[in-house]
Amino acid sequence: MFGRNPGKLESIIGADSHFKGEIETKGTLRVDGGVEGNVRADWVVIGEKALIKGDVEARGIIVGGKVEGNLRGKEIVELRNKGNVSGEIFSNKLTIAEGAVFEGKSSMKKEEQKVVELSNKEK
Repeated sequence: MFGRNPGKLESIIGADSHFKGEIETKGTLRVDGGVEGNVRADWVVIGEKALIKGDVEARGIIVGGKVEGNLRGKEIVELRNKGNVSGEIFSNKLTIAEGAVFEGKSSMKKEEQKVVELSNKEK
């Protein structure tokens, strides 16, 4: 999965399920079925046969299926070899495996470095 552990799986949309509407949950969400609407969770894992028509926002996103929408991964977005994304990707880190399909544009923002200035009294 990720270099970081997304934690235990807490919510699942099964392969034979179809959900229409907004999803917002804590923890890790695995999608193996269909979703029409925006998804927000701590971590999102999209299975190979899944289809999401909407935006996905999470700390980390793994795409093994198809997403028609924008991805916002605060830490990382990973497109697996069967992953297919049509939309924009915003993340600090982006991994695209050989065989994955990505149509859109990506924006990667480096983490801001914090600069501490010393006052004349502290010098």
